[in-house]
Amino acid sequence: MALRIVTARRVSQGFFFLLLVWFCVVASLGAAWYQLRGWPINWLLTLDPLPAIGTLLSTGTLTPGLWWGLAIILPTLFLGRVFCGFVCPLGALNQFTGWLARLGQGSAERIADNRYRPAQVIKYLLLVFFLASALAGSLQTGLLDPLPLIHRSVNLVLAPIFDRPFQVLATKPRFYAHAWTLAALFGAVVLLNLTVPRFFCRILCPLGALFGFMNRFTPWRIGKAKDTCGDCHLCEAHCEGGCHPSGAIRTAECVLCFNCLDVCPAKRIVFAGQPSAAGEIPLPDTTRRGLLAATAAGLLAAPAWALSGFSGPNNNPQLIRPPGSLDEDRFLARCDRCGQCMRVCPANVIHPTLTEAGIQGLWTPMLNYRLGSSGCQPNCVACGQVCPTSAIRPLSLEEKQGRGDFAAKGPVRLGTAFVDRTRCLPWAMDRPCIVCQELCPVSPKAIFTRVVFAPVRGGAGKAASVQGRTLALTGLTLPPVNLASGDYFLRPSALPTGGLAAEPVQVAAFSPAGLTLAREPSKDLGWPAPLAQGQEMQVVVRLQQPHVDPSRCIGCGLCEHECPISGLRGIRVTSENESRSRRTRMLA
Repeated sequence: MALRIVTARRVSQGFFFLLLVWFCVVASLGAAWYQLRGWPINWLLTLDPLPAIGTLLSTGTLTPGLWWGLAIILPTLFLGRVFCGFVCPLGALNQFTGWLARLGQGSAERIADNRYRPAQVIKYLLLVFFLASALAGSLQTGLLDPLPLIHRSVNLVLAPIFDRPFQVLATKPRFYAHAWTLAALFGAVVLLNLTVPRFFCRILCPLGALFGFMNRFTPWRIGKAKDTCGDCHLCEAHCEGGCHPSGAIRTAECVLCFNCLDVCPAKRIVFAGQPSAAGEIPLPDTTRRGLLAATAAGLLAAPAWALSGFSGPNNNPQLIRPPGSLDEDRFLARCDRCGQCMRVCPANVIHPTLTEAGIQGLWTPMLNYRLGSSGCQPNCVACGQVCPTSAIRPLSLEEKQGRGDFAAKGPVRLGTAFVDRTRCLPWAMDRPCIVCQELCPVSPKAIFTRVVFAPVRGGAGKAASVQGRTLALTGLTLPPVNLASGDYFLRPSALPTGGLAAEPVQVAAFSPAGLTLAREPSKDLGWPAPLAQGQEMQVVVRLQQPHVDPSRCIGCGLCEHECPISGLRGIRVTSENESRSRRTRMLA
Protein backbone atom coordinates (compact mmCIF):
# COMPACT_ATOMS: atom_id res chain seq x y z
CA MET A 1 0.00 0.00 0.00
CA ALA A 2 2.80 2.40 0.90
CA LEU A 3 4.54 1.72 -2.36
CA ARG A 4 1.38 2.52 -4.26
CA ILE A 5 1.07 5.85 -2.39
CA VAL A 6 4.67 6.79 -3.23
CA THR A 7 4.11 5.82 -6.84
CA ALA A 8 0.92 7.89 -6.94
CA ARG A 9 2.81 10.82 -5.49
CA ARG A 10 5.51 10.59 -8.16
CA VAL A 11 2.94 10.30 -10.94
CA SER A 12 1.06 13.29 -9.53
CA GLN A 13 4.22 15.37 -9.30
CA GLY A 14 5.16 14.53 -12.88
CA PHE A 15 1.66 15.32 -14.11
CA PHE A 16 1.47 18.75 -12.51
CA PHE A 17 5.01 19.64 -13.61
CA LEU A 18 4.18 18.73 -17.21
CA LEU A 19 0.90 20.62 -16.88
CA LEU A 20 2.84 23.72 -15.83
CA VAL A 21 5.15 23.35 -18.84
CA TRP A 22 2.16 22.88 -21.13
CA PHE A 23 0.40 25.98 -19.81
CA CYS A 24 3.59 27.97 -20.37
CA VAL A 25 3.84 26.62 -23.92
CA VAL A 26 0.27 27.53 -24.89
CA ALA A 27 0.41 30.99 -23.28
CA SER A 28 0.98 32.69 -26.63
CA LEU A 29 -1.53 34.20 -29.03
CA GLY A 30 -2.13 32.41 -32.30
CA ALA A 31 -4.43 30.18 -34.31
CA ALA A 32 -2.59 26.88 -33.75
CA TRP A 33 -4.13 24.27 -31.47
CA TYR A 34 -1.20 24.57 -29.05
CA GLN A 35 -1.60 28.33 -28.71
CA LEU A 36 -3.87 30.34 -26.43
CA ARG A 37 -7.36 29.21 -27.45
CA GLY A 38 -9.24 28.71 -24.20
CA TRP A 39 -6.51 26.86 -22.29
CA PRO A 40 -6.83 27.62 -18.53
CA ILE A 41 -3.26 28.82 -18.23
CA ASN A 42 -3.90 30.44 -14.82
CA TRP A 43 -5.38 27.38 -13.16
CA LEU A 44 -2.27 26.41 -11.21
CA LEU A 45 -1.78 30.00 -10.11
CA THR A 46 -5.36 30.21 -8.85
CA LEU A 47 -4.82 27.05 -6.77
CA ASP A 48 -2.30 29.02 -4.73
CA PRO A 49 -4.02 30.33 -1.57
CA LEU A 50 -1.19 32.71 -0.67
CA PRO A 51 -2.00 35.47 -3.22
CA ALA A 52 -5.67 35.03 -2.36
CA ILE A 53 -4.99 35.70 1.31
CA GLY A 54 -2.53 38.45 0.42
CA THR A 55 -4.93 40.34 -1.86
CA LEU A 56 -7.72 39.89 0.69
CA LEU A 57 -5.50 41.57 3.28
CA SER A 58 -4.19 44.29 0.96
CA THR A 59 -7.45 45.20 -0.80
CA GLY A 60 -10.26 43.72 1.29
CA THR A 61 -11.53 41.94 -1.83
CA LEU A 62 -11.00 38.60 -3.52
CA THR A 63 -11.15 38.13 -7.28
CA PRO A 64 -13.35 35.18 -8.34
CA GLY A 65 -10.54 33.06 -9.79
CA LEU A 66 -8.65 33.00 -6.49
CA TRP A 67 -11.46 31.08 -4.79
CA TRP A 68 -9.78 28.01 -6.28
CA GLY A 69 -7.33 28.30 -3.38
CA LEU A 70 -10.02 26.76 -1.18
CA ALA A 71 -9.56 23.56 -3.17
CA ILE A 72 -6.09 23.32 -1.62
CA ILE A 73 -6.85 24.73 1.85
CA LEU A 74 -9.59 22.19 2.59
CA PRO A 75 -7.53 19.02 1.95
CA THR A 76 -4.59 20.64 3.74
CA LEU A 77 -6.71 21.10 6.87
CA PHE A 78 -7.60 17.39 6.81
CA LEU A 79 -4.52 15.68 5.35
CA GLY A 80 -1.54 18.03 5.73
CA ARG A 81 0.79 19.50 3.11
CA VAL A 82 -0.68 17.52 0.23
CA PHE A 83 0.03 20.43 -2.16
CA CYS A 84 3.76 20.32 -1.36
CA GLY A 85 4.02 16.56 -1.85
CA PHE A 86 1.66 15.97 -4.77
CA VAL A 87 1.02 19.20 -6.68
CA CYS A 88 3.71 21.90 -6.46
CA PRO A 89 5.80 21.89 -9.69
CA LEU A 90 8.69 23.73 -8.05
CA GLY A 91 8.66 21.24 -5.17
CA ALA A 92 8.81 18.39 -7.69
CA LEU A 93 11.77 20.01 -9.46
CA ASN A 94 13.57 20.58 -6.16
CA GLN A 95 12.94 17.01 -5.06
CA PHE A 96 14.16 15.58 -8.37
CA THR A 97 17.29 17.75 -8.31
CA GLY A 98 18.08 16.75 -4.74
CA TRP A 99 17.58 13.08 -5.61
CA LEU A 100 19.98 13.35 -8.55
CA ALA A 101 22.58 15.09 -6.40
CA ARG A 102 22.50 12.28 -3.82
CA LEU A 103 22.65 9.24 -6.05
CA GLY A 104 25.22 6.88 -4.61
CA GLN A 105 25.30 8.48 -1.16
CA GLY A 106 25.37 6.23 1.88
CA SER A 107 22.68 6.17 4.53
CA ALA A 108 24.75 8.19 7.01
CA GLU A 109 25.29 11.00 4.50
CA ARG A 110 21.60 11.08 3.65
CA ILE A 111 20.64 11.22 7.31
CA ALA A 112 23.03 14.13 7.87
CA ASP A 113 21.60 15.99 4.84
CA ASN A 114 18.00 15.39 5.90
CA ARG A 115 18.29 16.49 9.50
CA TYR A 116 16.09 19.29 10.78
CA ARG A 117 17.81 22.65 10.67
CA PRO A 118 16.98 25.68 12.80
CA ALA A 119 17.08 27.76 9.60
CA GLN A 120 13.80 26.13 8.57
CA VAL A 121 12.06 28.70 10.75
CA ILE A 122 13.02 31.41 8.21
CA LYS A 123 10.12 30.59 5.91
CA TYR A 124 7.62 31.22 8.72
CA LEU A 125 9.14 34.60 9.46
CA LEU A 126 9.01 35.42 5.73
CA LEU A 127 5.35 34.44 5.65
CA VAL A 128 4.54 36.69 8.59
CA PHE A 129 6.50 39.54 6.95
CA PHE A 130 4.68 39.15 3.62
CA LEU A 131 1.23 38.97 5.22
CA ALA A 132 1.94 41.99 7.43
CA SER A 133 3.19 43.89 4.37
CA ALA A 134 -0.02 42.93 2.52
CA LEU A 135 -2.06 44.19 5.45
CA ALA A 136 -0.22 47.50 5.06
CA GLY A 137 -1.24 47.60 1.37
CA SER A 138 1.74 46.14 -0.50
CA LEU A 139 1.53 42.58 -1.90
CA GLN A 140 5.03 41.09 -1.96
CA THR A 141 4.24 37.35 -1.72
CA GLY A 142 5.00 36.82 -5.41
CA LEU A 143 8.71 37.42 -4.82
CA LEU A 144 9.13 33.96 -3.25
CA ASP A 145 5.75 32.27 -3.73
CA PRO A 146 6.72 29.05 -5.58
CA LEU A 147 3.99 29.16 -8.24
CA PRO A 148 4.59 32.72 -9.50
CA LEU A 149 8.32 32.05 -9.17
CA ILE A 150 8.35 29.00 -11.41
CA HIS A 151 5.84 30.47 -13.86
CA ARG A 152 7.95 33.57 -14.51
CA SER A 153 11.15 31.49 -14.56
CA VAL A 154 9.82 29.14 -17.24
CA ASN A 155 7.99 31.84 -19.21
CA LEU A 156 10.64 34.55 -19.17
CA VAL A 157 13.89 32.59 -18.94
CA LEU A 158 13.67 28.93 -19.96
CA ALA A 159 11.09 29.18 -22.76
CA PRO A 160 12.89 32.02 -24.64
CA ILE A 161 16.23 30.21 -24.30
CA PHE A 162 15.05 26.81 -25.55
CA ASP A 163 12.73 28.22 -28.22
CA ARG A 164 15.34 30.50 -29.77
CA PRO A 165 16.76 27.88 -32.22
CA PHE A 166 13.30 26.59 -33.22
CA GLN A 167 10.96 29.63 -33.12
CA VAL A 168 7.93 27.49 -32.30
CA LEU A 169 6.52 29.59 -29.47
CA ALA A 170 7.24 32.92 -31.16
CA THR A 171 8.00 34.06 -34.68
CA LYS A 172 10.93 36.12 -33.41
CA PRO A 173 13.34 35.63 -30.49
CA ARG A 174 11.80 36.92 -27.27
CA PHE A 175 13.66 39.39 -25.05
CA TYR A 176 12.99 40.35 -21.44
CA ALA A 177 14.71 43.22 -19.66
CA HIS A 178 16.39 42.21 -16.39
CA ALA A 179 15.74 38.53 -17.12
CA TRP A 180 19.17 37.79 -15.68
CA THR A 181 17.83 38.53 -12.18
CA LEU A 182 15.04 36.00 -12.68
CA ALA A 183 17.55 33.49 -14.03
CA ALA A 184 19.86 34.07 -11.06
CA LEU A 185 17.07 33.45 -8.54
CA PHE A 186 15.80 30.37 -10.34
CA GLY A 187 19.33 29.00 -10.69
CA ALA A 188 19.97 29.58 -7.00
CA VAL A 189 16.72 27.80 -6.04
CA VAL A 190 17.69 24.75 -8.10
CA LEU A 191 21.39 24.63 -7.23
CA LEU A 192 20.87 25.05 -3.50
CA ASN A 193 19.31 21.58 -3.57
CA LEU A 194 22.88 20.33 -3.94
CA THR A 195 23.59 21.50 -0.40
CA VAL A 196 20.27 20.74 1.32
CA PRO A 197 17.48 18.58 -0.16
CA ARG A 198 14.51 20.77 -1.14
CA PHE A 199 16.39 23.78 0.24
CA PHE A 200 13.81 26.30 -0.96
CA CYS A 201 10.89 24.23 0.33
CA ARG A 202 12.44 23.76 3.76
CA ILE A 203 13.92 27.19 4.39
CA LEU A 204 12.45 29.89 2.13
CA CYS A 205 9.01 28.90 0.84
CA PRO A 206 6.27 31.13 2.35
CA LEU A 207 3.53 28.94 0.87
CA GLY A 208 5.01 25.89 2.59
CA ALA A 209 5.04 27.89 5.83
CA LEU A 210 1.34 28.70 5.38
CA PHE A 211 0.56 25.01 4.96
CA GLY A 212 2.80 24.24 7.93
CA PHE A 213 0.72 26.49 10.16
CA MET A 214 -2.42 24.76 8.88
CA ASN A 215 -0.95 21.39 9.83
CA ARG A 216 -1.66 22.32 13.45
CA PHE A 217 -5.30 21.39 12.83
CA THR A 218 -4.77 18.32 10.64
CA PRO A 219 -6.42 15.16 12.03
CA TRP A 220 -4.64 12.80 9.60
CA ARG A 221 -0.87 12.84 9.70
CA ILE A 222 2.37 10.88 9.38
CA GLY A 223 3.50 9.33 12.66
CA LYS A 224 4.64 6.23 14.47
CA ALA A 225 2.17 3.54 15.48
CA LYS A 226 4.44 2.54 18.37
CA ASP A 227 7.12 4.36 20.29
CA THR A 228 9.56 1.55 19.62
CA CYS A 229 11.97 1.68 16.73
CA GLY A 230 15.11 0.00 15.48
CA ASP A 231 18.36 1.67 14.61
CA CYS A 232 18.03 1.69 10.80
CA HIS A 233 16.87 5.33 10.52
CA LEU A 234 15.91 4.68 6.90
CA CYS A 235 13.00 7.09 7.32
CA GLU A 236 15.48 9.84 8.17
CA ALA A 237 17.61 9.00 5.15
CA HIS A 238 14.68 9.43 2.75
CA CYS A 239 12.68 12.22 4.42
CA GLU A 240 12.11 15.18 2.06
CA GLY A 241 10.94 17.65 4.67
CA GLY A 242 13.54 17.28 7.40
CA CYS A 243 10.74 16.56 9.87
CA HIS A 244 12.52 13.89 11.99
CA PRO A 245 10.03 11.03 11.47
CA SER A 246 11.97 8.54 13.64
CA GLY A 247 11.35 10.56 16.81
CA ALA A 248 9.07 13.39 17.86
CA ILE A 249 7.94 14.36 14.37
CA ARG A 250 7.75 18.01 13.35
CA THR A 251 4.34 17.86 11.72
CA ALA A 252 4.57 21.34 10.20
CA GLU A 253 7.63 20.27 8.18
CA CYS A 254 6.17 17.06 6.74
CA VAL A 255 5.60 17.47 2.99
CA LEU A 256 3.75 14.15 2.62
CA CYS A 257 6.38 12.52 0.45
CA PHE A 258 5.45 9.17 2.09
CA ASN A 259 9.03 7.97 1.67
CA CYS A 260 9.17 7.01 5.35
CA LEU A 261 6.17 4.71 4.96
CA ASP A 262 7.76 3.17 1.88
CA VAL A 263 11.16 2.35 3.40
CA CYS A 264 10.25 1.46 7.01
CA PRO A 265 11.02 -2.30 7.23
CA ALA A 266 8.84 -2.81 10.32
CA LYS A 267 5.93 -0.68 9.05
CA ARG A 268 5.90 1.25 12.31
CA ILE A 269 5.32 4.55 10.49
CA VAL A 270 1.74 5.07 9.42
CA PHE A 271 -0.57 7.73 8.02
CA ALA A 272 -3.52 7.76 10.38
CA GLY A 273 -5.99 9.91 12.25
CA GLN A 274 -4.07 9.79 15.50
CA PRO A 275 -1.05 11.53 17.02
CA SER A 276 2.38 9.95 16.61
CA ALA A 277 3.20 7.54 19.42
CA ALA A 278 6.72 8.99 19.57
CA GLY A 279 5.41 12.50 20.16
CA GLU A 280 4.89 15.53 17.97
CA ILE A 281 6.18 19.06 17.64
CA PRO A 282 3.19 20.72 15.97
CA LEU A 283 4.54 24.24 15.44
CA PRO A 284 7.91 25.55 14.25
CA ASP A 285 10.53 26.90 16.64
CA THR A 286 9.51 30.51 16.12
CA THR A 287 10.09 32.77 19.09
CA ARG A 288 7.62 35.43 20.07
CA ARG A 289 10.34 38.00 19.52
CA GLY A 290 10.97 36.74 15.99
CA LEU A 291 7.29 36.82 15.09
CA LEU A 292 6.88 40.32 16.49
CA ALA A 293 9.95 41.52 14.60
CA ALA A 294 8.70 40.02 11.30
CA THR A 295 5.25 41.53 11.83
CA ALA A 296 6.65 44.95 12.66
CA ALA A 297 8.99 44.83 9.66
CA GLY A 298 6.12 43.94 7.33
CA LEU A 299 3.82 46.62 8.70
CA LEU A 300 6.54 49.26 8.41
CA ALA A 301 7.90 48.14 5.03
CA ALA A 302 5.03 49.44 2.91
CA PRO A 303 4.88 52.89 4.61
CA ALA A 304 8.68 53.09 4.42
CA TRP A 305 8.63 52.31 0.70
CA ALA A 306 5.91 54.94 0.24
CA LEU A 307 8.27 57.58 1.65
CA SER A 308 10.21 57.47 -1.62
CA GLY A 309 7.17 58.93 -3.37
CA PHE A 310 7.33 56.50 -6.31
CA SER A 311 3.55 56.37 -6.49
CA GLY A 312 3.28 60.09 -5.79
CA PRO A 313 5.25 63.21 -6.70
CA ASN A 314 8.48 61.25 -7.29
CA ASN A 315 6.92 58.83 -9.76
CA ASN A 316 9.18 57.51 -12.46
CA PRO A 317 7.91 58.84 -15.82
CA GLN A 318 9.63 55.91 -17.56
CA LEU A 319 7.37 53.48 -15.68
CA ILE A 320 4.56 52.72 -18.12
CA ARG A 321 2.17 50.02 -16.97
CA PRO A 322 0.23 47.69 -19.33
CA PRO A 323 -3.21 48.81 -20.57
CA GLY A 324 -5.89 48.27 -17.96
CA SER A 325 -3.50 48.51 -14.99
CA LEU A 326 -4.96 49.92 -11.81
CA ASP A 327 -3.48 53.06 -10.30
CA GLU A 328 -0.04 52.42 -8.80
CA ASP A 329 -1.05 51.90 -5.18
CA ARG A 330 -3.84 49.47 -6.05
CA PHE A 331 -1.65 47.82 -8.67
CA LEU A 332 1.07 47.04 -6.12
CA ALA A 333 -1.61 45.74 -3.74
CA ARG A 334 -2.59 43.08 -6.29
CA CYS A 335 0.27 42.14 -8.63
CA ASP A 336 1.88 38.82 -7.66
CA ARG A 337 4.62 38.99 -10.34
CA CYS A 338 3.61 35.77 -12.09
CA GLY A 339 4.77 37.05 -15.51
CA GLN A 340 1.65 35.88 -17.38
CA CYS A 341 1.08 39.30 -18.96
CA MET A 342 4.70 39.39 -20.15
CA ARG A 343 4.48 35.92 -21.66
CA VAL A 344 1.19 36.46 -23.51
CA CYS A 345 2.06 39.87 -25.00
CA PRO A 346 2.33 39.26 -28.77
CA ALA A 347 4.48 42.36 -29.26
CA ASN A 348 6.91 41.37 -26.45
CA VAL A 349 6.83 44.89 -24.98
CA ILE A 350 5.81 43.95 -21.40
CA HIS A 351 8.90 43.37 -19.25
CA PRO A 352 9.78 42.92 -15.57
CA THR A 353 10.99 45.94 -13.65
CA LEU A 354 14.15 46.00 -11.58
CA THR A 355 14.47 49.42 -9.94
CA GLU A 356 12.05 51.40 -12.12
CA ALA A 357 9.17 50.99 -9.64
CA GLY A 358 11.26 50.95 -6.48
CA ILE A 359 11.91 47.94 -4.28
CA GLN A 360 8.22 47.34 -3.71
CA GLY A 361 7.67 47.02 -7.46
CA LEU A 362 10.44 44.50 -8.21
CA TRP A 363 9.56 42.26 -11.20
CA THR A 364 6.18 43.87 -11.74
CA PRO A 365 5.29 44.49 -15.41
CA MET A 366 6.16 47.63 -17.35
CA LEU A 367 6.25 48.53 -21.04
CA ASN A 368 9.61 48.76 -22.79
CA TYR A 369 9.13 50.01 -26.33
CA ARG A 370 12.72 49.46 -27.44
CA LEU A 371 12.39 45.69 -27.12
CA GLY A 372 9.85 43.55 -28.89
CA SER A 373 8.38 43.73 -32.36
CA SER A 374 6.26 46.90 -32.09
CA GLY A 375 4.61 49.12 -29.56
CA CYS A 376 1.49 48.17 -27.62
CA GLN A 377 -0.84 47.08 -30.38
CA PRO A 378 -4.15 49.01 -30.33
CA ASN A 379 -6.14 45.87 -31.20
CA CYS A 380 -4.70 43.71 -28.39
CA VAL A 381 -6.10 43.28 -24.87
CA ALA A 382 -4.41 39.97 -24.01
CA CYS A 383 -2.54 41.05 -20.87
CA GLY A 384 -5.68 41.96 -18.93
CA GLN A 385 -7.38 38.71 -19.90
CA VAL A 386 -4.70 36.53 -18.28
CA CYS A 387 -3.92 38.51 -15.11
CA PRO A 388 -4.96 36.18 -12.25
CA THR A 389 -5.28 38.89 -9.59
CA SER A 390 -6.90 41.69 -11.65
CA ALA A 391 -3.95 44.02 -11.11
CA ILE A 392 -4.48 44.50 -14.85
CA ARG A 393 -8.22 44.57 -15.34
CA PRO A 394 -9.64 42.93 -18.47
CA LEU A 395 -10.46 45.43 -21.21
CA SER A 396 -12.66 45.04 -24.25
CA LEU A 397 -11.38 46.30 -27.59
CA GLU A 398 -14.13 48.91 -27.57
CA GLU A 399 -12.94 50.29 -24.22
CA LYS A 400 -9.27 50.28 -25.15
CA GLN A 401 -9.93 52.01 -28.46
CA GLY A 402 -12.61 54.35 -27.09
CA ARG A 403 -15.40 53.17 -29.37
CA GLY A 404 -19.08 52.47 -28.88
CA ASP A 405 -20.18 53.00 -25.28
CA PHE A 406 -16.72 54.35 -24.45
CA ALA A 407 -16.54 56.96 -27.21
CA ALA A 408 -17.19 59.84 -24.81
CA LYS A 409 -14.45 58.65 -22.47
CA GLY A 410 -11.95 58.15 -25.27
CA PRO A 411 -9.27 55.48 -25.72
CA VAL A 412 -7.14 54.13 -22.91
CA ARG A 413 -3.97 56.22 -22.65
CA LEU A 414 -0.73 54.62 -21.53
CA GLY A 415 1.21 57.88 -21.56
CA THR A 416 2.32 60.58 -23.97
CA ALA A 417 5.05 60.74 -26.58
CA PHE A 418 7.56 63.59 -26.40
CA VAL A 419 9.89 64.65 -29.20
CA ASP A 420 13.50 65.07 -28.11
CA ARG A 421 14.63 67.92 -30.31
CA THR A 422 18.26 67.26 -29.43
CA ARG A 423 18.08 63.80 -31.04
CA CYS A 424 15.22 63.84 -33.55
CA LEU A 425 16.70 63.75 -37.05
CA PRO A 426 14.65 66.61 -38.57
CA TRP A 427 15.15 68.77 -35.49
CA ALA A 428 18.79 68.09 -34.58
CA MET A 429 20.49 66.71 -37.70
CA ASP A 430 18.71 68.40 -40.62
CA ARG A 431 17.88 64.93 -41.97
CA PRO A 432 14.43 64.11 -43.38
CA CYS A 433 12.43 61.58 -41.37
CA ILE A 434 8.68 61.14 -40.76
CA VAL A 435 8.64 57.54 -39.51
CA CYS A 436 6.88 58.39 -36.25
CA GLN A 437 4.16 60.41 -37.99
CA GLU A 438 3.56 57.74 -40.63
CA LEU A 439 3.19 54.93 -38.07
CA CYS A 440 1.03 56.77 -35.55
CA PRO A 441 -2.13 54.58 -35.42
CA VAL A 442 -4.45 57.26 -34.04
CA SER A 443 -6.96 58.85 -36.40
CA PRO A 444 -6.63 61.80 -36.72
CA LYS A 445 -2.95 61.28 -36.02
CA ALA A 446 -1.53 62.39 -32.69
CA ILE A 447 1.78 63.21 -34.41
CA PHE A 448 1.70 65.99 -36.99
CA THR A 449 4.49 67.80 -38.81
CA ARG A 450 5.41 71.35 -39.66
CA VAL A 451 7.50 71.91 -42.79
CA VAL A 452 10.63 74.05 -42.77
CA PHE A 453 13.35 74.45 -45.39
CA ALA A 454 16.86 74.43 -44.00
CA PRO A 455 20.06 75.24 -45.99
CA VAL A 456 22.21 72.20 -46.60
CA ARG A 457 25.74 72.52 -45.29
CA GLY A 458 28.03 72.95 -48.27
CA GLY A 459 25.03 73.48 -50.54
CA ALA A 460 25.83 77.02 -51.70
CA GLY A 461 27.06 77.43 -55.27
CA LYS A 462 26.83 79.45 -58.47
CA ALA A 463 25.05 78.59 -61.66
CA ALA A 464 27.76 77.72 -64.22
CA SER A 465 25.25 77.00 -66.96
CA VAL A 466 21.47 77.06 -67.29
CA GLN A 467 19.61 74.94 -69.83
CA GLY A 468 15.90 75.02 -69.13
CA ARG A 469 15.29 73.09 -65.87
CA THR A 470 18.89 71.73 -65.73
CA LEU A 471 21.55 73.69 -63.90
CA ALA A 472 25.26 73.03 -63.46
CA LEU A 473 26.50 74.47 -60.15
CA THR A 474 30.03 75.18 -59.05
CA GLY A 475 31.35 75.42 -55.51
CA LEU A 476 29.13 72.73 -53.98
CA THR A 477 30.69 70.59 -51.19
CA LEU A 478 27.60 68.55 -50.38
CA PRO A 479 27.63 65.57 -48.00
CA PRO A 480 26.99 62.18 -49.65
CA VAL A 481 23.20 62.50 -49.87
CA ASN A 482 20.78 61.69 -52.66
CA LEU A 483 19.56 65.09 -53.82
CA ALA A 484 16.87 63.39 -55.95
CA SER A 485 15.19 61.70 -52.97
CA GLY A 486 12.35 64.20 -53.05
CA ASP A 487 13.36 66.08 -49.93
CA TYR A 488 15.95 68.42 -51.50
CA PHE A 489 15.14 71.68 -53.22
CA LEU A 490 16.95 74.58 -54.87
CA ARG A 491 16.36 78.30 -54.46
CA PRO A 492 18.26 81.53 -55.16
CA SER A 493 20.37 82.68 -52.24
CA ALA A 494 19.78 86.41 -52.64
CA LEU A 495 16.49 87.91 -51.55
CA PRO A 496 14.59 89.59 -54.39
CA THR A 497 13.05 93.02 -54.18
CA GLY A 498 10.44 92.89 -51.44
CA GLY A 499 12.59 90.84 -49.06
CA LEU A 500 10.77 87.50 -49.40
CA ALA A 501 12.78 84.38 -50.15
CA ALA A 502 12.06 82.61 -53.39
CA GLU A 503 9.96 79.46 -53.20
CA PRO A 504 12.20 76.40 -53.36
CA VAL A 505 11.83 74.11 -56.36
CA GLN A 506 12.22 70.37 -55.88
CA VAL A 507 15.27 68.61 -57.33
CA ALA A 508 14.05 65.84 -59.63
CA ALA A 509 17.39 64.41 -60.77
CA PHE A 510 21.04 64.79 -59.89
CA SER A 511 24.19 63.79 -61.77
CA PRO A 512 27.74 65.03 -62.23
CA ALA A 513 26.48 67.06 -65.17
CA GLY A 514 24.15 69.06 -62.93
CA LEU A 515 20.78 68.90 -61.27
CA THR A 516 17.36 68.97 -62.88
CA LEU A 517 14.46 70.74 -61.24
CA ALA A 518 10.96 69.27 -61.07
CA ARG A 519 9.53 72.34 -62.79
CA GLU A 520 10.64 75.49 -64.58
CA PRO A 521 11.47 78.32 -62.14
CA SER A 522 9.52 81.52 -62.75
CA LYS A 523 8.89 84.99 -61.37
CA ASP A 524 5.69 83.67 -59.82
CA LEU A 525 7.93 81.60 -57.51
CA GLY A 526 10.06 84.63 -56.63
CA TRP A 527 12.92 83.56 -58.88
CA PRO A 528 14.84 86.00 -61.11
CA ALA A 529 13.91 85.42 -64.72
CA PRO A 530 15.69 84.65 -66.81
CA LEU A 531 18.06 82.73 -64.52
CA ALA A 532 21.55 83.89 -65.41
CA GLN A 533 24.97 82.33 -65.11
CA GLY A 534 26.75 83.26 -61.90
CA GLN A 535 23.46 83.40 -59.99
CA GLU A 536 24.10 82.33 -56.39
CA MET A 537 21.99 79.29 -55.49
CA GLN A 538 21.31 77.35 -52.29
CA VAL A 539 20.38 73.70 -51.88
CA VAL A 540 17.85 73.35 -49.06
CA VAL A 541 16.28 70.31 -47.41
CA ARG A 542 12.61 70.01 -46.62
CA LEU A 543 12.23 68.96 -42.99
CA GLN A 544 8.91 67.76 -41.66
CA GLN A 545 9.48 68.36 -37.98
CA PRO A 546 7.20 66.24 -35.77
CA HIS A 547 5.00 67.60 -33.02
CA VAL A 548 2.74 65.69 -30.63
CA ASP A 549 -0.87 66.53 -29.84
CA PRO A 550 -1.24 65.34 -26.22
CA SER A 551 -5.03 65.32 -26.49
CA ARG A 552 -4.82 62.53 -29.08
CA CYS A 553 -1.68 60.59 -28.09
CA ILE A 554 -2.44 57.23 -26.41
CA GLY A 555 1.19 56.36 -25.56
CA CYS A 556 1.17 53.14 -27.61
CA GLY A 557 4.90 53.49 -28.32
CA LEU A 558 4.81 52.54 -32.01
CA CYS A 559 6.64 55.78 -32.76
CA GLU A 560 9.35 55.10 -30.18
CA HIS A 561 9.87 51.51 -31.29
CA GLU A 562 10.24 52.40 -34.96
CA CYS A 563 12.36 55.52 -34.52
CA PRO A 564 15.46 54.92 -36.70
CA ILE A 565 17.82 56.18 -33.98
CA SER A 566 19.02 52.91 -32.50
CA GLY A 567 20.17 54.32 -29.18
CA LEU A 568 18.19 56.83 -27.17
CA ARG A 569 15.18 57.40 -29.40
CA GLY A 570 14.33 60.79 -30.83
CA ILE A 571 10.75 60.36 -29.64
CA ARG A 572 9.97 58.65 -26.35
CA VAL A 573 6.85 57.83 -24.39
CA THR A 574 6.50 58.65 -20.70
CA SER A 575 3.62 58.00 -18.32
CA GLU A 576 2.29 61.56 -18.30
CA ASN A 577 -1.42 61.77 -19.06
CA GLU A 578 -2.01 58.05 -18.49
CA SER A 579 -5.64 57.05 -18.00
CA ARG A 580 -5.07 55.08 -14.81
CA SER A 581 -4.02 58.09 -12.73
CA ARG A 582 -5.62 61.52 -12.46
CA ARG A 583 -2.43 62.81 -10.85
CA THR A 584 -0.44 62.59 -14.11
CA ARG A 585 -3.00 64.41 -16.23
CA MET A 586 -1.61 67.08 -18.54
CA LEU A 587 -4.95 68.31 -19.83
CA ALA A 588 -8.12 69.39 -18.04
